[in-house]
Amino acid sequence: MSESIERLMEGNLLRVFNERDADRRRAAIADTYSPDVRWTDDEGVSVGHDALDAKAQALQDGQLAGLSFVKAGPVHHTRGFGYVPWNVVAPGSTTPIVSGFDVALSAEDRITDLFTVITGAPQ
Repeated sequence: MSESIERLMEGNLLRVFNERDADRRRAAIADTYSPDVRWTDDEGVSVGHDALDAKAQALQDGQLAGLSFVKAGPVHHTRGFGYVPWNVVAPGSTTPIVSGFDVALSAEDRITDLFTVITGAPQ
């Protein structure tokens, strides 16, 4: 179970939100999230694969253009629950531009609920 949660949390961060190729990102979404996944962030709640994909694309086209997510620590988990801290960095840099963490609930080897919290925003 713990390998599954780690795979899901890392997949969410690195295979979905870092992925610039739309086809690979959609494949990662199908592999990582339940069809009716609920993602909650400061902008609201997005439900389902298409909504999550659209938000990931909008982030990459806008606020995160040219930037990348990196893990800022290990995945912590317990049964059906995962947590991963992250930073957003510029190419070739380790200095965080934005910091935060993701928390996810999972069932049947897929993320069902995802929550993103920003802990350090640009000044």
